[in-house]
Amino acid sequence: MKQPRVLALLVCALASGPVVSAVDLPRPATEFTIQINNSKPLLLSQYKGKPVVLAFILTTCPHCQKAIACLSKGAADFAPRGLQVLAVAVDDAVAAKNVPGFIRTFHPPFPVGYTTDKNSVLDFMEHPRAVVPLMPMLVFIDKDGVIRAQLEGDSPLLEEKVMEDNLHKQIDNLLKPPKKLAPLPKKSS
Repeated sequence: MKQPRVLALLVCALASGPVVSAVDLPRPATEFTIQINNSKPLLLSQYKGKPVVLAFILTTCPHCQKAIACLSKGAADFAPRGLQVLAVAVDDAVAAKNVPGFIRTFHPPFPVGYTTDKNSVLDFMEHPRAVVPLMPMLVFIDKDGVIRAQLEGDSPLLEEKVMEDNLHKQIDNLLKPPKKLAPLPKKSS
């Protein structure tokens, strides 16, 4: 068995572990580049004005594969409301090689690319570098480019029995119009 595959399976096996960290939300999404085989890279900023679900995955991880299957259904259900789903493989040096087979096997109706820079993923997620990230990592970005939610592989919302329903609820919340806040009272002088 090749070492990257062992690492991928180990990370997937750890997906039932404790919650790693909390991040500040909402926050603006930073730029992220997705390499696409035989095509120009995609920039996250290309999708500003559309709600986006960005999935960071390992192509050999069964938990990630289940998430892509759920997101594929969600993409079809929510496309009329403007949803864009993007997936990014982060399988070390084999991601570029694995993505074409992953696409042939799972037929996602959205772009699937890769990154060769794991640190850019950790920075984007505001994930501590000293902790192994648990896959998949899902980011829910509103049409204004603001991250409203993010889930990591150990989230109870991503447990296999409830994953599809919970992802659909997250997407539905993302697509709802933002709540209007009451104006702040004027200060008296």
